[in-house]
Amino acid sequence: MNRIATALAAAGVLLSAGFAQAGTLADVKARGTLKCGVSQGLAGFSAKDDKGQWAGFDVDMCKAVAAAIFDDASKVEYVPLSAEARFPALQKGEIDLLSRNSTWTMQREADLGLLFAAVSYYDGQGFMVPAAKNVMGALELSGSKVCTQAGTTSIDNVQDYFKQNKMELELTLLPNVDELVKAYADGKCDVLTTDVSQLYALRLKLAKPADYVVLPDVISKEPLGPVVRQGDDNWLNIVKWSFYALVNAEELGISTETLDQAAKSEKPDVKRFVGSDGAYGEKLGLTKDWAMRIVKSVGNYGEVFERNIGAQSKLGIPRGINQLWSAGGIQYAPPIR
Repeated sequence: MNRIATALAAAGVLLSAGFAQAGTLADVKARGTLKCGVSQGLAGFSAKDDKGQWAGFDVDMCKAVAAAIFDDASKVEYVPLSAEARFPALQKGEIDLLSRNSTWTMQREADLGLLFAAVSYYDGQGFMVPAAKNVMGALELSGSKVCTQAGTTSIDNVQDYFKQNKMELELTLLPNVDELVKAYADGKCDVLTTDVSQLYALRLKLAKPADYVVLPDVISKEPLGPVVRQGDDNWLNIVKWSFYALVNAEELGISTETLDQAAKSEKPDVKRFVGSDGAYGEKLGLTKDWAMRIVKSVGNYGEVFERNIGAQSKLGIPRGINQLWSAGGIQYAPPIR
């Protein structure tokens, strides 16, 4: 009887896993579009361009997943979400994927029933101040009026930093990015604190961006990345490997300009990437050329970074630790094999 019970239990696990794997991918395919949660407008990451089209670093993650599934990066329905609304929207199934400058924390996985698929951007919390104040570092900010956004990890981080350094803090919380910038521009606070990447983006919203500086201090670890619901391992793998395809492509020298050469390559790792060797995409419910579809649509990780937030963008954020591991950074993708 024990053997029968064990066998039935194992069969039940396999059956439930099969249903889970069919879940989100099947829904997305049936709908014909990917529902992707993004910010309400953060330059370089997710915002509408001058043509009214969503664009940015986080948007390209949505496009990468859509390209892997449909071979069409345009099949995305973008859902703009505030910091406080982003996780409930994912939990309720209102979106399939959250790609919106969100920090990976234990609490968000353990308490909210969510999973972070990867770290797409290694960030940290910093401070922006008016250049006229001649502030050189964060330890000079005691007694400052500080603004940040409600519902974010920035709140605990800044409170911890000021407390640890025995500094006085007057903290003001704003519900969204627009009100945060307005409060700062109106002089309701002396300092704005959030992720450094976001500070560069928010500075562009100010009337005279050059009048403000981002201090060199980084007071936290903020690993940002795409988020999915727990309970659908196959969907997690699709999102995870869509991101890792971007990184692997850069490592292998595969870009929008070298796709044709890659397709003809005899190198084993390149052949696995392009789908001429193995059945890696099919095991996820995708196609052999899933990774090539991604690069064709958005480029590799380096192209995505530089175009949206790096040297080729208005933000001009140094790539820093988001360089590949082979170039002195810590971006590192598991191999496709």
